[in-house]
Amino acid sequence: QVQLVESGGGLVQAGGSLRLSCAASGSIIRPNIMGWYRQAPGKQRELVATMTSGASTNYADSMKGRFTISRDNAKNTVYLVMNSLKPEDTAVYYCNIRALYEPRLAYWGQGTQVTVSS
Repeated sequence: QVQLVESGGGLVQAGGSLRLSCAASGSIIRPNIMGWYRQAPGKQRELVATMTSGASTNYADSMKGRFTISRDNAKNTVYLVMNSLKPEDTAVYYCNIRALYEPRLAYWGQGTQVTVSS
C-alpha cells in the first residue's frame, strides 16, 4: 500500500498563486509517475500534470505556461506550483502515483480544495 498526503490548497484571488505538495509513503514501486488531477463540481476528473521519476513531464494544454510540476525523488514528494490562477481552476486537486510498468498499481490522495475567487 501507498499513502499520499496532500497539502497547500486554499482560497486565493484570481491572478494569485498556490503551491501544492504531495508526499508518498509506504511500498513505493519505482520507476513511477506522480502527478496531479483535478475535479470541479459536476465535472469529470481531469489531468493537470504528471512527472515520471526520470523527470519527463506531461501537462494538460490549459495548464501549460501557468502550472509547473516538480518532484523530489529522495523525499517521494511531488509539487505543483500554480500561477495566474483563474476562477475556472477551482476544483479539488488529487495527487496520484502509479507504477510506470504496472499501471494497475495506482493510488490516490484524499484531495485538497483549491478555490479561486474572482
